[in-house]
Amino acid sequence: MRDRLRHLALLTGALAILPFHAKADYPERPITMIVAYGVGGQTDITARSLAPFIEKHLGPGARVITVNKPGAGGEIGFAALADAKPDGYTIGFINTPTIQTIPIERRARFTLDRLTPLVNIIDDPGVLIVRNDSPYKTLADLVAHAKANPLKVSIASTGVGSDDHLAILALQRQSKAQFLHIPFTTSIDNYRAMLNGNTAASATNIAEALRGVQSDPVRVLGVMAAARSPMAPNVPTFQEQGYNIVMGSMRGLAAPQDLSDEVKTKLVDAITKAANDPGFRKIAEDTFQPLRVLDPVTFATELRAGDDDFRALWTEAPWLAR
Repeated sequence: MRDRLRHLALLTGALAILPFHAKADYPERPITMIVAYGVGGQTDITARSLAPFIEKHLGPGARVITVNKPGAGGEIGFAALADAKPDGYTIGFINTPTIQTIPIERRARFTLDRLTPLVNIIDDPGVLIVRNDSPYKTLADLVAHAKANPLKVSIASTGVGSDDHLAILALQRQSKAQFLHIPFTTSIDNYRAMLNGNTAASATNIAEALRGVQSDPVRVLGVMAAARSPMAPNVPTFQEQGYNIVMGSMRGLAAPQDLSDEVKTKLVDAITKAANDPGFRKIAEDTFQPLRVLDPVTFATELRAGDDDFRALWTEAPWLAR
């Protein structure tokens, strides 16, 4: 009897410490990192270049697998992230403004409140680009032609409710011009439409534009930032050209709601170290990824502030009607 009690005590003690070992061993299996957009796009490039550095800083044996779930303007991927088990084995990139605008536009399969912001990585300001042989040498040229020829100047975007689309609408309101908005589902298709001459211009982000400038005959008419970009110091801002438009896309990592504090701390630490790793920062520089690393609290605060701003904008000027 005494031996049986001793055995039971040892077994109970062993079982009691198992959960702590499990937490200490995280991650014990591969982590899925969801990208809500297609392969080769700006978010995909960031994800695939960052993943090896997250593995490095999580420790020996860690694996991070990038999985693309494009569709519905990002809703499919965002919903998959929100619906995942909050165990730290599913994380994903969330992109402004679509992470905020989709639930405003329609009854979406996710909400911002169902996500746990971890670390923001990128803050990519918007730009407007044309082909080098375009008759529009400046933003003023493009606006003037659109005002004289309503709905004849086409501008491509990466979908309704995207930062590109909202920037086009802002330019319309401020200039009184009427552009023909042509939405695409990916940033690559948006860019190629302009490059192939199917649209007059492309509203996109500076990373996409500067990669294009390296090899394609394109010209950047303006950057939608509060100050000129260090990556393109010769390109004037929209504000310098008379339009108060500051628009772009933040891209950061999040997890499902109710992630444990222990796992969140480990993920945030590894992601932050990865984003600041000299190896990743060199890749980001070479691929024109504008880094802006934000901690979870700051990231969440900016997401909520943006959500409030877009809800106010929707009340004033619902973009689906434009």
